[in-house]
Amino acid sequence: MSDNHGFYLEDLSLEMSACMEKTITAEDVEDFARLSGDNNPIHLDEQYAKSTSFGARIVHGMFSAALISAVAGTKLPGPGGIYLSQSLKFRKPIFIDQTAVATLTIIDINTRRGRVTMNTDVHVDGKLVVSGEAVYMVDKRPTV
Repeated sequence: MSDNHGFYLEDLSLEMSACMEKTITAEDVEDFARLSGDNNPIHLDEQYAKSTSFGARIVHGMFSAALISAVAGTKLPGPGGIYLSQSLKFRKPIFIDQTAVATLTIIDINTRRGRVTMNTDVHVDGKLVVSGEAVYMVDKRPTV
């Protein structure tokens, strides 16, 4: 893997994985709301959030998807890999100031089509909060 290109298809193997950790601050949530336009008060208004079943502000679910995308775009498969699809199941909320760990693990490699399927999980304090599966297009190594 280089700075300009991630792994080539031939470099990948089943069970290969990569992760990224991020403590999500109130400022991160506010920035995400501005960027996405999702101003749901469950994310931004502490008084409102206290009146919900969560009892406090929660991080946007799609913020966790952005962490998954960050792992894919920078580590595995890395630069050059193209997102084709993503499924997500939000199992538990992420609260502000919690540390989320996004992990991608290769579960299938289709060498003929240049496709890699990965489990995409996010954990907080060792508990699964988001699970899913993604498919990426990955280049084959150029022939010289």
